[in-house]
Amino acid sequence: MKAVIALGGNALTGKDRKTDIKLQFETTRNTAKSIAKMIKNGWHIVITHGNGPQIGSLLLQQKKAMHEIPSMPLHVLGALTQGQIGYIIQQCLLNEFKKQGIKREVVTIITQVIVDEKDPAFKKPTKPIGPVYNDKEANEMKKSYVMGRVENGWRILVPSPKPISIVESKIIKKLIEENVIVIAAGGGGIPVVRKNGILEGKDAVIDKDLASQKLANEIGADILLILTDVDYVYLNYGKENEIEIREAKVEEIEKYYREGHFPPGSMGPKIEAAINFIKNGGKEAIITSIDKAWEAIEGRAGTHIF
Repeated sequence: MKAVIALGGNALTGKDRKTDIKLQFETTRNTAKSIAKMIKNGWHIVITHGNGPQIGSLLLQQKKAMHEIPSMPLHVLGALTQGQIGYIIQQCLLNEFKKQGIKREVVTIITQVIVDEKDPAFKKPTKPIGPVYNDKEANEMKKSYVMGRVENGWRILVPSPKPISIVESKIIKKLIEENVIVIAAGGGGIPVVRKNGILEGKDAVIDKDLASQKLANEIGADILLILTDVDYVYLNYGKENEIEIREAKVEEIEKYYREGHFPPGSMGPKIEAAINFIKNGGKEAIITSIDKAWEAIEGRAGTHIF
């Protein structure tokens, strides 16, 4: 079976989104154990991941050093995080494979994603990145960035255009067909536009789940596995009458989506990605937590959308 596994931020940094490097390695080691179960059972996988905490930290580092070193644009920072996080995942996977006697190669592909230069998202930043700031910190940050209110404070907001296609999808497909585990489309991929056949980076952060879906369809994946911080997708989430969804046809999920059950800043993009994946030829989309990943693959946990 061929699958794209979209790792949520807590699979790499923990739920507090801290970018402490020791914590990132520790958290990713635990994630690697779950992924190793799939590899042992013969799966061919591409791993995608978010980069919100990491790219937010790079922005802050640049801000503090801007009088000494010229700042780099956001699309270049996206490339930096792909290398950084890819290295961590590669090493943790290879070490786990060594422990379990798994003989598979792992590679990270720096991935570019085509977006539309006229996408309205460029005029209205909505994608939160980096750590959560308190009111005092946010007031200072507003001098340099667009800030948005989140549950526990404030975060930096950047444009988040829709992905159109994956530039490196052909080589990614070739690698997984040769039994190589590929880490790709990190942070949603590097946003680029094509002008007269020439690629040019754009300052934005593409939603990781939507980019993962686009990649999954382009390489002909059977399953899109989206790992987040909840075991199931819920209707009326957080309310007394919340209901977990275990299985649903895409038409049913689409109905709930239109009714507003899945907020744009949390479950919304994951549901949109699942709908798009099925409608474009995918067999099954699964949404669950990293702890339940293998159980979900076996059909014993998670939300399964057909």
